[in-house]
Amino acid sequence: MNHYLLTYHLAADYLERRPQYREPHLALAWQAVERGELVLGGAVEDPVDTALLLFAGDSPEVAEAFAKADPYVTAGIVERWTVRRWATVVGREAADPVRGSGNGGFQA
Repeated sequence: MNHYLLTYHLAADYLERRPQYREPHLALAWQAVERGELVLGGAVEDPVDTALLLFAGDSPEVAEAFAKADPYVTAGIVERWTVRRWATVVGREAADPVRGSGNGGFQA
């Protein structure tokens, strides 16, 4: 299992246009949660110009398919999006937990 970050770069008028697409977007997101694909999602504030969605899976394809089907993307309130593997190493849900070797985790 790997983690993938879907990053949305939001249009300048995102907050004004979002209400008409929010319900179908949230329905799509909660369906992905129920399937165990989407872990967390939400907008980054101050300013609201980016949103991040954390996916778990074997490949980036699930996150890419989500973006292609998302009403926010198809309506153009997401100007562009990217999917990148996130090498998670710390935390209960880390894909590749690393505890360190007693020297602060750094190896020479």
